[in-house]
Amino acid sequence: MEGPPVASFSLTHVHYNPADPISYLCAWAALVPQGLCVVYATLIWSNREIEILLMFAGQMGCEAVNWVLKRYIKEERPREMHGKGYGMPSSHAQFVTFFSLTLTLFLLFRHVPHPTETHTPFSFIQRLALSVVALAAAAAVACSRIYLNYHTPKQVLVGCLAGALFAVAWFLFTTYLRKAGWVDWALDTYLARLFRFRDLVVQEDLVDSGWARWEERRLRSLTVQGKKRS
Repeated sequence: MEGPPVASFSLTHVHYNPADPISYLCAWAALVPQGLCVVYATLIWSNREIEILLMFAGQMGCEAVNWVLKRYIKEERPREMHGKGYGMPSSHAQFVTFFSLTLTLFLLFRHVPHPTETHTPFSFIQRLALSVVALAAAAAVACSRIYLNYHTPKQVLVGCLAGALFAVAWFLFTTYLRKAGWVDWALDTYLARLFRFRDLVVQEDLVDSGWARWEERRLRSLTVQGKKRS
């Protein structure tokens, strides 16, 4: 008696050539979008920053646009690839392009960190260097889709273009939300206060979050211990 048909969960199932080291690295690169979603969820839960939540909302909107474009264009994947689904535009390329370009726009145009007594934030040059690394990593992920024969060069280029256009549009939209006071309004709502969302990362580095309070508490504790010993 034959068993039921078996399907592959394509979200994490990646075809690659085990004899090719580059192909192996490309297979790992295919997992970058899933890894970034975990990073999003972790940062949102741990830091409750509205800027990260807005970025994640834009990321999901970009994915929705990709879903619509694929079903509208209906272009097949390369013949060498036996995977399911349409290939135009590449969702991986669109995902990482949106992420890296949105991060770049934030670091260079919105993030204005102030130094504190315990922390010196990244300079503009350092933030620029970090942006270049993010864009280069996105380019590597996009190229890996061509190397693994999941997409044609045209499908990857269109994915990068769609991700870039959506990133710029989303950044302009969120800039309007900030200037018009909608972000401040949202942060004053019951739900935002219930989940303790805040808007500090625009002017503070994430690494400095809570550090000043910790240093103050630590020094106070050392002072108390010193008085007890004396």
